[in-house]
Amino acid sequence: MKAPFFLKSTRELNGTFFENAILLITETNDKGATGFVINMLFPRKLNDLAEFSHAQPFPLNEGGPVDREHLFILHQRPDLIAGGEPVGEGLYLGGDMNTIIEAINNNTLTTADIRLFIGYCGWDNDELQNEISEGSWEISSGEKLF
Repeated sequence: MKAPFFLKSTRELNGTFFENAILLITETNDKGATGFVINMLFPRKLNDLAEFSHAQPFPLNEGGPVDREHLFILHQRPDLIAGGEPVGEGLYLGGDMNTIIEAINNNTLTTADIRLFIGYCGWDNDELQNEISEGSWEISSGEKLF
């Protein structure tokens, strides 16, 4: 399956990190798959993180259980944010964090343009496809990131 696409967790994942989760899968290749939970807010704001204490309060999302020491960015504003990698039509991963903070602080970027994630979701080769086949995930077509 070619990214990007959305997944919804099924009852098979109740009682886990992914209970009631909606994911955006941003990359699939012969090594595996990567994505982000898009419907769970992180309990702190961007300015609550020591490294970004100079930023305005901005919502953070629970991206997933992998690499929770880093912030990941999905946005649709390549006109404002340099360095992002395209992951789908009009959707970019990453970018210059100094520019992002400045744009958040002056209200040029809003949650309608950008999502910030703590952690991400990752699967080894065929692992996600196996989870879909086993009934843990169902493909969803009615979801939107922004």
